[in-house]
This record gives sequence, structure tokens and C-alpha cells, in this order.
Amino acid sequence: MTDAARLYLKRHTERLIKDVGYAAACEVTGRSKATLGRYFSEDESHSERFMPVDAVAALEAAASFPHVTAALAELNGGVLSYGSDRRNAARGGEGVNPHVIALSQRFAILMAEYHQSIEDGVISVNEARRLLAEVLELQRVLVEMKLKLEADSRG
Repeated sequence: MTDAARLYLKRHTERLIKDVGYAAACEVTGRSKATLGRYFSEDESHSERFMPVDAVAALEAAASFPHVTAALAELNGGVLSYGSDRRNAARGGEGVNPHVIALSQRFAILMAEYHQSIEDGVISVNEARRLLAEVLELQRVLVEMKLKLEADSRG
């Protein structure tokens, strides 16, 4: 596994833990806060340490999004699609229109973040993290839209 892939998985592991919350993550996995921290630590002494799959599965069941599973799929050229029962908030209305509106709104937020980040000609680490968070939100809306379109095409 490349260093970039390791770092990618560690950052998604951190997002998963923070999505669930440290206290809840400790309870769900039966692991301490320190142990959970080691799973996403970028320190060289923890570079080969990753969260066991049973802990990932338990946390993703409690999370708003399957962060680590999505990262693994992306690293292996796959695409993740999950059921509509995992939506953060149900979209009102009929058809695909609410999804198009949400997509437009998320894209506008992403472009605003980008404009603010590039203003000085350099995207800092914190700015890159904010941009990545917005890209992930945009991806969630696209997945919801895809699920709706797939459902509509079946019947």
C-alpha cells in the first residue's frame, strides 16, 4: 500500500470516529480513546496500524456515512451505493427536483469555499480539509440523487 493510500484511509478513519463521536465510538467498539486515536494517527510509529474491520462495521452502522468503506471502494476503483434508509435527511417532494436543488446548493457552497481558499494563491491544510468536507457533502447528495434515479428507472 502506498503512503498516499495509508494517509487516505487514516483520514477517513478519523472522519468516521468524529462522525460517531469519541465517547460513542469507544462504547461501540469497546476500545479506548487512545486506541482509536492510534488508528488514524499519522505518526510513523502507527503507520501500519489500522482499525479492525469489525470495529469499522460497528462504527459505520452508527455513523451518518460509511467513511472507511467509501475510501476503500475509491482506492480500489469502486463506487459505493447504499440504501436510502441511510440518508441524513429525507428530501421532500416528488421526483428528482429536490436532489437537483440540493446539488446546486452544495456546489455553490463548494465554490464559495474554493474562492475563499484560493484568495491568497495558496490552499492551506485547513482550507483543503474544508474543501474536502464540502466535496464529501456533494458526493452524498449525488449518491442520494443516483438512488432516486435508479428507483425511478425500475418502475
